[in-house]
Amino acid sequence: MQFIPALKSARLIKRYKRFLADVETPQGDIFTLHCANTGAMTGCATPGDTVWYSTSDSKTRKYPHSWELTETAAGDMICVNTLRANSLFYEAFTAGVISELAGYRDCKREVKYGAEGSRIDFLLRAPEVADCYVEVKSVTLLEEGKGYFPDAVTVRGQKHLRELMAIAESGQRAVLFFAVLHSGIEQINVARHIDPRYAALLDQARLAGVEILVYKASLTSADAKIEFSMAFGQ
Repeated sequence: MQFIPALKSARLIKRYKRFLADVETPQGDIFTLHCANTGAMTGCATPGDTVWYSTSDSKTRKYPHSWELTETAAGDMICVNTLRANSLFYEAFTAGVISELAGYRDCKREVKYGAEGSRIDFLLRAPEVADCYVEVKSVTLLEEGKGYFPDAVTVRGQKHLRELMAIAESGQRAVLFFAVLHSGIEQINVARHIDPRYAALLDQARLAGVEILVYKASLTSADAKIEFSMAFGQ
């Protein structure tokens, strides 16, 4: 995925109201940009860090600039725009990067499913094989050299796990896909210290047959792409 037009950089002043952040350009201009990430963004929004942002040409947007990446003082690159995770998955899937999903060709997005009224990120189909339901999550939390998900209590994420368990128990494939969008993360595990309920449900989901796939993306201010798989639970 290339960033077109090219991203521009600014210094982060502060993030607030979850969806907004104030930044200062190298020329000294200060403005507010939109933040699509509703999570805690721990370690991803430190004042003084470099923000890489895109600009929309839409005339109706109140905030035309969108926060895409954070470049930390340590030099790590983090994709904080959670909307990009699905795009990165789709590009990797269609390019054949995700070997565990080879053979599927029909791919539908945002399909309604489940007893709790959910929408699956991707529904994959192929002749004579079980349908595959894929839920994509972005991982950006780095603590003491390890990556964790989630970065805050996630009731929505808990619901997704229950829905995936039901899919697996029905005989279809259920996949929880973690897209690691932080260059400093080399290991990943569930954040039991942050959301113990989610962690317990994830344990149940694995026993129920939900597959967990972890793939890491390479990130620069010019492009982003999912490149290789990682182990989960180390």
